[in-house]
Amino acid sequence: MTARFSVPALATALAAVFLAAPAQAHHPSSNDALPTVKPRSETPTLHDDEAGGNADADDPAIWHNSAAPGRSLVVATAKEGGLRVYDLDARPVQSIAAPPAAGPDDAPGRFNNVDLVRGLRLSSSRADLAVTSDRGHDRLRFYRIDRDRAGGPLSDVTDPAAPAVFSKNQAEVNDQQTAYGLATWTDPTTKRAYALVSRRERTSIALLELVPTVGGKVTYRKIRTLDLPSTFRLPDGTSWSPCGEPGELPQVEGMVVDPANGTLYAGQEDIGIWRLRADLTGTPKLIDKVREYGVPGAYDEQTEECTPGADPGYGGTKISADVEGLTLVTESDGDGLVLASSQGDNTFAAYDRELADDNEYEGGFRIAPADSSLDGSEECDGAAALNAPLGSKYPHGLLVVQDGHDAPGDGDRPSTNFKFVDLGQVLDALGT
Repeated sequence: MTARFSVPALATALAAVFLAAPAQAHHPSSNDALPTVKPRSETPTLHDDEAGGNADADDPAIWHNSAAPGRSLVVATAKEGGLRVYDLDARPVQSIAAPPAAGPDDAPGRFNNVDLVRGLRLSSSRADLAVTSDRGHDRLRFYRIDRDRAGGPLSDVTDPAAPAVFSKNQAEVNDQQTAYGLATWTDPTTKRAYALVSRRERTSIALLELVPTVGGKVTYRKIRTLDLPSTFRLPDGTSWSPCGEPGELPQVEGMVVDPANGTLYAGQEDIGIWRLRADLTGTPKLIDKVREYGVPGAYDEQTEECTPGADPGYGGTKISADVEGLTLVTESDGDGLVLASSQGDNTFAAYDRELADDNEYEGGFRIAPADSSLDGSEECDGAAALNAPLGSKYPHGLLVVQDGHDAPGDGDRPSTNFKFVDLGQVLDALGT
């Protein structure tokens, strides 16, 4: 049976925390004061138009080839463009199309986020998997990773009977309040593998157990669902919800699980970063707020934009909406960082991974252009870090980030791609 934690229940539980917290002074973004790092390479540009196959870079994951680290791979989503696989030189290795629409009037496949599972026991052997959320069909898709397989390292092992994650029928799928953000987690005690999946335009997060089936395929079953708050009590006693299109709630996309302690970090785009148990039990804690937290707004149907009101000063000072890609920089002694993309001001924020330090803010950085032909990262959607030697190219690890505005691009065409950054330079910039 699916256990469910309601928005009102969570809002009531958290109200006392918000009321007791002192108002934070609001400061403008200080981008120029943050250190900068430069990318070492970038993937080919993707174009989100008909000529480009509606390919739009979104979220990466780094697969570590333990036998030959220099031959590790980056698996990344391209929305309606499906999946892309790159080598460590950012060169394309494989392209996988998103599944077609179920019918002529139905939504097409659209791969939103991706994460990895190591050593999942299938019906005949263990395998590493790339798991992606198919927002178009409201399902998860699974791809086995075999680095030297003829035809490309990824092969589809999704059970055809895999159910919709949130929708009850095709009409609900077409409404596209579907599977969105994604993070995987393997329970170190039970060795069972899970996916945590957020819902587009809603505050829901679902915990799904990954289930191997016959023929080396994979499906899943829902364990429970948790709804984060959509309305918040401010220190002045008023209630606040972020401005958005009518009927839309503040959604979650960026998520990552700390494998050492089963802690889920979830970025509610217009709210901030939550910390909660990956099994979705207990009470979530908001560890940082976006600068825009508490700012009233009025939605204009003609412009389809929100007009903000006066800032009451209840927001944070480190991240600007939307808070997007979350990733971990892990260290064997338990130290490390949680990195978050602050999309609203084109920066990245770093928080202490240790719970004992209550995820203290450790600093921020920007990814700036390396030269006239290799730009930085703007409006970053997704990010992935791996703190491990990856051959001579990245001996101190790798950070891969999405660039929402690849330059020079191609005229007025929407242009996106992924930047590859030396993780050692990031850690140096942060002073860690």
